[in-house]
Amino acid sequence: MASALRIDRVLVSGLGLAMGALAVVAPLEVAITFVIALASFPLGRERKLAFLVGAASIALGGFRAEHRERSFLEARARAPAGSRRCEGMAVVDSSPVREHGSFRWTALFDARSCEGDPAPIERSRVAFYSEGGSFARGDEALVIAQIAPPEEMWNVETGDPRPAEARRDVLYSGGIVAARVVSRGRGIGAWIDRARAHARRRIDASFDPDIAPMARALVLGESDLENGDDQAFRASGLAHLLAVSGAHLVIVVAGFVAFVRACLVRIPRLAARSDVSRIAAVPGVFGSWIYADFAGGSGSAWRAAWMLSFALAARALGRRADGPRAFALSLVVMLALDPLASFDVSFVLSAAATAGLFLFASNAAAWIHAIVPSLGSKFARAASASFGASLACSPVLARIAPSLPAGGLVANLLAVPVGELVALPLCLLHTLLSPLPDAERGCALVASGGLRVVLSLARFFSATATSVPLVTSWQLVALGFGIVAVAALRGTRRLLVVAFAAVALCACEVASVRSGSAHGSLRVSFLDVGQGDSAIVDFPDGTTMLIDAGGLVGSPVDVGRRVLAPVLRARRKKRIDVVVISHPHPDHFGGLATGLENTAMGEVWDSGQGEREGVGGVYAAFVERARASHVAVRRPADICGSHEIGGAKVTVLAPCPAYDRDFGPNDNSLVLKIEFGRRAFLFVGDAEAHEEENLLRRGDLRADVLKVGHHGSRTSSSAAFVGAVGPAEAVISVGSRNRFGHPNPRTLETLLHAGARVWRTDANGEVQIETDGENLTVTSPK
Repeated sequence: MASALRIDRVLVSGLGLAMGALAVVAPLEVAITFVIALASFPLGRERKLAFLVGAASIALGGFRAEHRERSFLEARARAPAGSRRCEGMAVVDSSPVREHGSFRWTALFDARSCEGDPAPIERSRVAFYSEGGSFARGDEALVIAQIAPPEEMWNVETGDPRPAEARRDVLYSGGIVAARVVSRGRGIGAWIDRARAHARRRIDASFDPDIAPMARALVLGESDLENGDDQAFRASGLAHLLAVSGAHLVIVVAGFVAFVRACLVRIPRLAARSDVSRIAAVPGVFGSWIYADFAGGSGSAWRAAWMLSFALAARALGRRADGPRAFALSLVVMLALDPLASFDVSFVLSAAATAGLFLFASNAAAWIHAIVPSLGSKFARAASASFGASLACSPVLARIAPSLPAGGLVANLLAVPVGELVALPLCLLHTLLSPLPDAERGCALVASGGLRVVLSLARFFSATATSVPLVTSWQLVALGFGIVAVAALRGTRRLLVVAFAAVALCACEVASVRSGSAHGSLRVSFLDVGQGDSAIVDFPDGTTMLIDAGGLVGSPVDVGRRVLAPVLRARRKKRIDVVVISHPHPDHFGGLATGLENTAMGEVWDSGQGEREGVGGVYAAFVERARASHVAVRRPADICGSHEIGGAKVTVLAPCPAYDRDFGPNDNSLVLKIEFGRRAFLFVGDAEAHEEENLLRRGDLRADVLKVGHHGSRTSSSAAFVGAVGPAEAVISVGSRNRFGHPNPRTLETLLHAGARVWRTDANGEVQIETDGENLTVTSPK
């Protein structure tokens, strides 16, 4: 970036390709970053060349990323929405990965027939979920599956999901109903997949059930830990130990190359005539690719494999291995092969950690050794490596995680030697010992001890996690410049850039806090949570109400963690004044536990039907947590009628004075009318015919915005009811994967006939409607 580092045009090319891809979603941020980066270089010919190379790379990267995204979106636009059962031939094209008790794998699928749709699905990539993981790449199978387009969940605060979806290139996903392999694959990919299946079986057979997921993560790159353990590793800063990171790959491949060299040295004639280190580097290149594939083929694994390949190839050719140049080449090749690699979190974290090592490791080691000479140079180098990688990754982690590990440096110094130098080699050795049962059991026992130590450290240091707000794209720019300036610049220029980054960071935070609340207006955000309901109401004085929290039934996707919590972090919401559970169905309360995990509550409004009828799970745990925290849980007898909240009028219309025991939860939904000035919003939960009839008898339903009942079902939104409301805007919270046919065509016709403009979260993403009491403004990301 400046005088402390030479201007490597290969590195500039790699960074330019990455920035070009990011320009698809953040063009202004990329342009400003490029300009400021160039300004940091000294004037001269090098800066001119850097400008030309960088500008060309950004343009090329942006063009290729945009082209790939557009091609994917065109294909997806032709894919019918909704869930359906299809039968056809599938050719497996990815290794099965165990997730949440099932196996995920992708295949090119030709559907011969689909229920309710005579049009075939031709050569589309589908992500299948099956109970068994016996499939391998190249296998051809006759498949019957329930498939649908993946849920997009596009919310303003969490960013545009389309580039990441285009990179995965999956048009449908769903569960296998029945499958029969017609022919087995025969390539190297199939061989590796069967080796993975063997390793998985032996781990499950030899390790205790609570430790087996950790061993699978370490060896196969499968993230299948219990939720509590998974969160502990993330919060403690030790998640990389259970991922196939660059360091992981280096340890394994370096050990393999050392083994090959040791064998070659024992051949006297060869050792006397040749440099066996150069010869051993050749199988190391191939070994890095085979192992990266065997270990799950993540973006971080492939990037590290490329970097190792360049370094080992240089050694094989008798040249000095140049780490920074190998790193730069790995970026260029990865982004040339995959123009959307910048949207792969594992790739980005791997690249950031490696850059942190180059930028900080040597200086940090000198600082640590100078401050505490008694610790020794080896400890100083280990601490500096951990510090450099952690510092460089922290901006990315603050974008995707709710907390940063304050004790991460110490945790890594204690856990890395045990995890990577003890548990990893033993787990890998274990995969080769199945012919020797006693040795296999003994190896698993010792490896389990190491993994239990790592798990204990993760649980202990998870308590040091510090909550952080969701970092905006502009804050990422500021943080990136500040971090690189500390490492790469000197003197006055360093001070100026760091000061500028600090001011920019604070200014962005002030802007984020301000935009997170409405000021003198009423704002309602209907979140895109798939097939479910969730809305955030920002009142004129800053008071916040949450009406439902979504929840995908029968899906491993946690809507609270994926949508609600990040949105609240982005808006800097540390407290929800009123939490409303419209009715006790999981597509309305499922996201409460994780979505509000780090958020204080003022009070909870609930019909009471769920508790009386013994609804358990998330609902019962949430109500219990509220009471344990001395949060009032208020029922219809307390809340029916009108309330002045945050400068607006909130009226609970039903079920009043209590829920009707003769009807189910849908027809006992809490119905709220929120009025501000001349404008009104009506929230009806999943109200159906019976509750709508009761509301019609009550009257006073006129509203400008209607949250359409029951996701647009045919059992809701009668012509009489919609006519009584007379909405100008109607919002349907619905998922693209729903198997119910929501919204029903008759309901859409009723709404349109009443003169309402219809918004759908599956088609429009998050829908925000704001009013100053006179005018309505509607925005959505699509």
